[in-house]
Amino acid sequence: MAKVELSKADKKAARTAKRAASKERRAQFWQAFQMQRKDDKALIPILVGTVVATALVFFLLGLFFGAQWYSLPLGVVVGVLLGVIIFGRRLQRSVYSKADGQPGAAGWALENMRGSWRVTQAVAGNTQLDAVHRVLGRPGVILVAEGAPTRVKGLLAQEKKKVARLVGDTPIYDVVVGNEEGQVTLAKLQRHLTKLPRNIDSKRMDSLDSRLAAISSRSGGAAMPKGPVPAGAKTRSVQRSVKRR
Repeated sequence: MAKVELSKADKKAARTAKRAASKERRAQFWQAFQMQRKDDKALIPILVGTVVATALVFFLLGLFFGAQWYSLPLGVVVGVLLGVIIFGRRLQRSVYSKADGQPGAAGWALENMRGSWRVTQAVAGNTQLDAVHRVLGRPGVILVAEGAPTRVKGLLAQEKKKVARLVGDTPIYDVVVGNEEGQVTLAKLQRHLTKLPRNIDSKRMDSLDSRLAAISSRSGGAAMPKGPVPAGAKTRSVQRSVKRR
């Protein structure tokens, strides 16, 4: 197959788009850093300490080989990389901590999962903003409920019965998100799903996906928020819109 040569204008446009995307990522990173810095007073001391400690370790190791001035810059680079990883983890913990307990938080966490997971938010729900989300993956079908345990129990049972009629012997798991015994915390939800055994292949997933889409289109799903909803007045307005639908 012949290679398509890009014109000078196309190459210039591609470079411009790449620079713009890179600039946007840097701006988003800086904005996230500034927000986290205000909430997390220990962030900067931890990041500075990580860079200094890593650079010092590399410097001392370099002394044994008489190459300390070569190993020092390497230590600084490694320290910065470690600092970025630490920042990412602390930011993630902070985001999950703020979202914990808010309606729609579990659905938001599921939508942000990496990999070939197929998420359908709010396949069942009520006016109290309790919801059941359906996840299709290599383990099979996972029904994830969020809300008051006494209310979501019925929603889960009803949805499980509907799904079971379509998926045959495919495993169906159910998860309730929360901080009580027997529940899975929001912060550990993604990890919990990835640890489930792999029971089906991608071909089987495609087949199940089309079947499950049929019941979703018939029921129409629940009119639930797409993401965490803060408590208070905003929650009440969402509840009113759900009732109207």
